[in-house]
Amino acid sequence: MEISYEDLLQIMRHELGLAASPAALEKGPVLMVIRLPRIVLGILAGASLGLSGAALQGLFRNPLAEPGLIGISSGAALFATATIVLGNSILSGFSEMTGYYGLMLAAFAGAGLCAFAVYRMAVSRGRAVVALLLLAGIAINALSGAFTGMLTYLSTNEQLRSITFWMLGSLGGASWQTVTALLPFTIVPLLLLPLLARSLNAFSLGEQQAFHLGVRTGRVKRSVLLLSTMAVGATVAVSGVIGFIGLVIPHILRMGVGADHRLILPGSALLGAIVLLLSDLFSRTIVAPAELPIGIVTAVVGCPLFIYIIFRERGKNYI
Repeated sequence: MEISYEDLLQIMRHELGLAASPAALEKGPVLMVIRLPRIVLGILAGASLGLSGAALQGLFRNPLAEPGLIGISSGAALFATATIVLGNSILSGFSEMTGYYGLMLAAFAGAGLCAFAVYRMAVSRGRAVVALLLLAGIAINALSGAFTGMLTYLSTNEQLRSITFWMLGSLGGASWQTVTALLPFTIVPLLLLPLLARSLNAFSLGEQQAFHLGVRTGRVKRSVLLLSTMAVGATVAVSGVIGFIGLVIPHILRMGVGADHRLILPGSALLGAIVLLLSDLFSRTIVAPAELPIGIVTAVVGCPLFIYIIFRERGKNYI
């Protein structure tokens, strides 16, 4: 159903208790119950993915770092797939107890457990080594992918469709109930991660240099990993796996504003929200009345852009 700007104004007049057009009021429930929750969910998800990607790239001092690199996305995908496939058999008790929130809780738990496992494997002599974090993330991703593939192989046709659509990401399940469930897990990282901008600026000089500048490096690493896991795990739990937002958005900003995390972190949250909303709009209209999974849109747009950035940076290195 198309809702024009005039309809929107009429609906807002009605919400304020003023007289409004009856024709526009018929579209009110569509806006308030379907469209608006989807917009809010897109803003929260895009901001969380963009901000977490920027923070992890700053922490690892690696432009290829993203939430999926340390097992957050793959862990969420594994546990969500297990819930879909085994929800009526082995995990029937869990499904009955959690009801609507079962899939979200499972995905969030998987993200947290895999991120924690990666962190514990990377701790050496009481300190988390960045290189080990990356290697442990690769290992956990491979293991999670193998188990996810096995569960996918065991799934029925109906379960396979659910898994495929969830793995490619979608905001189609948006509701005020979903937004309410996601809100606490995204607001805290969105507020606290930008406060670590100065510490991440010091990290760009190297971990030892940051330590000598007075940065509590261990505390910063734990904070970034915990807050990123919280934001991305909850986002993946409600919208599925949406790639390239956390990887490409920080690169785009660095091309325009430089490497100062005081600008990169809030900018990544804002631009991530905008890009995801535009991607969702495209996914809903390109094959209307059907809906294209949003992960396909972000990959089609993000991959060529990332390749361009690679060649652009490579050219700078050769000059």
